[in-house]
Amino acid sequence: MAALTHGIHHVTAMAGDAQKNVDFYVGILGLRMLKKTINFDDPFTYHFYFGDHGGEPGTIMTFFPWSSRGMKGRQGAGQVTVTSFSVAKDALEYWIERLEANKITVAGPFERMGESVIAFDDFDGLSLEIIAAENDERSGLDNGDVPSAYSIKGFHSVTLLENNYQATAAVLNDRLGFREAGNEENRYRYISGDGSAGTIVDIIHQPNATRGIMGVGTVHHVAWRIADDDNQLVLRKNLVNAGFNVSPVMDRNYFHSIYFREPGGVLFEGATDPPGFTVDEPLETLGAHLKLPPWMEENREEIEKHLPQITMPGEGKNA
Repeated sequence: MAALTHGIHHVTAMAGDAQKNVDFYVGILGLRMLKKTINFDDPFTYHFYFGDHGGEPGTIMTFFPWSSRGMKGRQGAGQVTVTSFSVAKDALEYWIERLEANKITVAGPFERMGESVIAFDDFDGLSLEIIAAENDERSGLDNGDVPSAYSIKGFHSVTLLENNYQATAAVLNDRLGFREAGNEENRYRYISGDGSAGTIVDIIHQPNATRGIMGVGTVHHVAWRIADDDNQLVLRKNLVNAGFNVSPVMDRNYFHSIYFREPGGVLFEGATDPPGFTVDEPLETLGAHLKLPPWMEENREEIEKHLPQITMPGEGKNA
């Protein structure tokens, strides 16, 4: 079948304290706050989108920050257990120094699949990596703090932990258009398109690994890029015909989504590239104000009462 997905669209995880989440991803990692909105299914919870300057698919890390009292999750089988970002080949020393200066413990650098990697956790214990990519032509974001030459360009890859990697691999290969690209021990790599950063999925095969538990510090789902609505409908039909329980198409305002679980339990989303984040505010002011979907605007006052005030790093006023 023709490939209907082309890499990672976004990764969505569960956070604890909203302010600490912003402080880490904007203040330390240097990503842009692209959108401050709400969880459409739980409107008294924020949904933060972080990424590059324009919110290009393949750069977007999103969070549902429950609260500092949110239930702690457990990373394990049936989850995305590591989210990896891409930087220039000579940028790792900068990131080691920057993370350690912010009291973040760094493991590495170490070599994997011919590339250098460092590993660390965010403030909620979410497992992250920065990889010096061999073939990432994306430009970095110059946010005035992290120089563009060293900045995060977007995703490099995601890592899935599975008890039975073959079943998950079959979905990637047969349904989503990925292909095998080698392995190191029990790590199996799959790529789409040209195999550059942002199109890579690694599966760790651990038959006896404990199942993960959803909560703060874990990934909720990974979304794969789909070019447009027509391709999304074709993919949905193919998945339904193959016996998957696929959601209806859902309007997420900035993209359209379908959801299903692969055999190992990871929640997969198919998200369209359009319409993008400028659909409800200009590029220059992305993330500056709380944006609600049109069908929730009448409840804005009540929603805002339940959401904590957020201060952007480096600013003395509420964003």
